[in-house]
Amino acid sequence: MNWGLPASVEIGGVSYEIRTDFRVILDIFVMLSDPDLSGTDRAEGILQMFYVSPEDIPPQHLQEAVDRFTWFQNGGKEQDKKKSPKLVDWEQDYPLILPPINRVFGQDIRGIPYDAETNTGGVHWWTFLGAYNDLGDCTFAQVVRIRDKKARGKTLGKDEREWYRRNSDLVNIKNKLSQEEETTISTWLKLGKE
Repeated sequence: MNWGLPASVEIGGVSYEIRTDFRVILDIFVMLSDPDLSGTDRAEGILQMFYVSPEDIPPQHLQEAVDRFTWFQNGGKEQDKKKSPKLVDWEQDYPLILPPINRVFGQDIRGIPYDAETNTGGVHWWTFLGAYNDLGDCTFAQVVRIRDKKARGKTLGKDEREWYRRNSDLVNIKNKLSQEEETTISTWLKLGKE
């Protein structure tokens, strides 16, 4: 058993160095949620952002390279095939996630230097995930509990309903619109003002 944190992944029998800092992974999540990107664009983004030398990966192994990112971002576990509701939007929830993570670390982790060029320093994604999984009771945990109940059609308790009413902007995951959708809505709004 290897108890260390991986700094590379094996693809087609060859080891490839990866960028492991939590900021890189969160940037990838933001990129993946961009509604203007195609599936190919997203896969290319993963390859360029996650791998130190993506150009070294043979074309026949590119899908495996994308799959290895999924394995890595899941903390070394294979992806669960069953569809579950989206309970976390890393970009939207980051301001709620960071304070309890910092509490676990005992410092603001954004202040831990990471050099993307040399791929040194930072906080390994799996270390970040460990802290994330140990957040305990906090505002973010309350948000996720309410999202989960709403997604499963469960009735919120009186206190939860009140909390949701006061904090629905934190609980409701905002839909991201593509540039085309934003343009269409802008056009409609302009027509309505004429």
